[in-house]
Amino acid sequence: METVKLRATPAARALARRLGVKLVNVTGTGYKGRIHRDDIAGFNYEEKVHVSPLARRIAEEHNIELKGIKGSGHNHKIMKEDVLQLISDPQIKAMLTRDKLTEPVASPKSSSTAQHPSPQSTAPAIATATIPAASSAPASPAGSTETVPMTQMRKIISKRMMESYFGIPSFIQTWEVDMTNLLALRKQLIEPIKEKTGKKLTVTDLISVAVVKMLMKHKQINASLNKEGTEITYHNYVNLGMAVGMDEGLLVPVVKNADRMSLSEFVVAIKDLTERTFSKKLLPDEQAGSTFSISNLGMYGVDEFTAIINQPNAAILSVASTHERIVPVNGEAVVRPIMKISLTSDHRIIDGLTAARFMTDLKALLENPMTLLI
Repeated sequence: METVKLRATPAARALARRLGVKLVNVTGTGYKGRIHRDDIAGFNYEEKVHVSPLARRIAEEHNIELKGIKGSGHNHKIMKEDVLQLISDPQIKAMLTRDKLTEPVASPKSSSTAQHPSPQSTAPAIATATIPAASSAPASPAGSTETVPMTQMRKIISKRMMESYFGIPSFIQTWEVDMTNLLALRKQLIEPIKEKTGKKLTVTDLISVAVVKMLMKHKQINASLNKEGTEITYHNYVNLGMAVGMDEGLLVPVVKNADRMSLSEFVVAIKDLTERTFSKKLLPDEQAGSTFSISNLGMYGVDEFTAIINQPNAAILSVASTHERIVPVNGEAVVRPIMKISLTSDHRIIDGLTAARFMTDLKALLENPMTLLI
């Protein structure tokens, strides 16, 4: 009986009981961290050593320890060829080697009539198998490669990114924004905000507040589609997801009800979430429920990029770095700080014209940001 209340589907709970998996050890991939059956199955596979029947029989007959071996089969299942790699006696290995995996293990009596394969047809060395020092297989050069299992976080990220990239018909629009006025506004506000909140106002904070304001005027962008693809939900509030990159992977903490916050309140909220993200103290509920997301790589000097939609959002905004460039202003060439922003949109919900209208209004607000204070 679990002492902590966890969100899990009935199918997940049933499979967990059958496999002896504790729900508290499993990271859920569903809404608000809910655990699904696939999460249990994936977790269980990591904990067990999976071996084909023939490989297990050979290993038992020759007293070979299979724990820690990474096989060549599906999901690193240990196959016959992997066990053969661990047998140092060439005569025994020759007797056990067959063209078909389904053939039974040959006995010494039948070995004289068995057709021995040529060296070219024998099973190739499995690079991912952990081979003891006694193995006859040649060792890889020291330091040439390093193979590590994917963490649970990285597996979840991989699954969600594949679902988004291959499952959503998306399109991208990239716009250039003159940041002259926004940078000047930040310079004016940085000290007052710090005195009031103790936090440093960043360009990302101002961009985020501008995005929130525009989302309230463009409901098609602040929307989501159900899994069946039959219903669109337009949100009358903004839960803003902010992508935060770490060594372990990418997390998206969510500022809930950002549309109701003043600039000072937003700065405090986003700094608190970001700090707890890096210290790994973020709660599951604080990573769920976003209606729109922003990915900002401007601090790393990225000139331009396009992010993958954070489902179930309808769009995501990519924010690149600001560079000084020569641009025409009133017929003259002047140097201005220019930033590129890209909107990746789900074409099932958002049309090109709809996205262009949103980006036009966002560009206008960023270039004339005084209305952010109104």
